[in-house]
Amino acid sequence: MTLDEVIAHCLAKPGAEETYPWGDEELVCKVGGKAFAFIGLPSHTVGVKCGANAEEAAEWRERHPDHITTSAYVGRYGWNRVELAGSVPADEVRELLDASYDAVVAKLPKAKRP
Repeated sequence: MTLDEVIAHCLAKPGAEETYPWGDEELVCKVGGKAFAFIGLPSHTVGVKCGANAEEAAEWRERHPDHITTSAYVGRYGWNRVELAGSVPADEVRELLDASYDAVVAKLPKAKRP
């Protein structure tokens, strides 16, 4: 899956917004004010929430040890970093993006849900 496809997929989600809180090298896709994808533009990576806890995120890293790693700073909360140029199939990247979005939306107050 290409970087442009990841961005388009994320921004097509209901209520998704495009933000650049740390400069123009990292796009943070948010819903209801909460991040669901950290997209590294120069590195062609995406950080996603992979389940309810670090154990579920570890399962993804075991499946693709060379291309899915623990996200810096938030990895202990179940976030992984996916290399888009790696061997992770596009359908699995979409699955990760969808699950991350769904997990964030589920925790939003009803008034902030799209």
